[in-house]
Amino acid sequence: MPGVTRRNLLITSVAALLLPRVALAQDPGAILRGAFDNWRATSSHGISEMTIRNASGTRSLSMESWTQGRDKALVRFTAPARDAGNATLQNGRRTYVFNPKLNQVIQLPASAMQQSWMGSDFSYNDLSKTEQIITDYNHRLIGTEQNAGRTVYVIEAIPKRGKPIVWGKQVLRVRDDYVLLGQQFYDQNGNLVREMVADRIGTLGGRPYPVQLTMRSLDKPGQWTRITTQSAEFDIDLPDYLFTRSNLQNPR
Repeated sequence: MPGVTRRNLLITSVAALLLPRVALAQDPGAILRGAFDNWRATSSHGISEMTIRNASGTRSLSMESWTQGRDKALVRFTAPARDAGNATLQNGRRTYVFNPKLNQVIQLPASAMQQSWMGSDFSYNDLSKTEQIITDYNHRLIGTEQNAGRTVYVIEAIPKRGKPIVWGKQVLRVRDDYVLLGQQFYDQNGNLVREMVADRIGTLGGRPYPVQLTMRSLDKPGQWTRITTQSAEFDIDLPDYLFTRSNLQNPR
């Protein structure tokens, strides 16, 4: 009987270890939630560089960003001089941009959220990384892959009926440690239009993180935008005023 008891305890312990992975695999919505929580945490602050390659050549911009909760984000460009001071604020479903040359804050309409952000291949929606992919889509696990010895979940996200979303679907790849490895965007006819890939995974703020992301538009061969996160900290105290229109225009 003692042997049986020990064997039962062993089985129970192994099952307990496997349960989270099994539960994760059965709930693609929870996988995406984990990936975006890993991306933003409860709050974050980061320093990044954005490199844009297009027909005109290559240019780089430096930026500082902050996020709070799941629907607040602020990005402020710091270099080069001609772009420094430009900023974008996401607060819930509202997005504002500030142009220091005009000294003006503009609220973007919903129809403008898919427009290019600072001339890059990223859109304002990509910048925000808000709840939309979780709340406005239905999710389905369509496969698994392997990456660096870890399981990668391939998730199809279809917009819910009645939601004002331009994409016909998205396909996301999330590693089992909640690192977002890739995101594909399909039009209403099922054609792949854009693709974002995590070129490099590292450790930032004590967590595994996609430190280099490249976005490509398939109809523009040779053009791409790459964002490299140089430093980041998570779950930090941030002042409430940071995500206001007044701070967007007149940073404290």
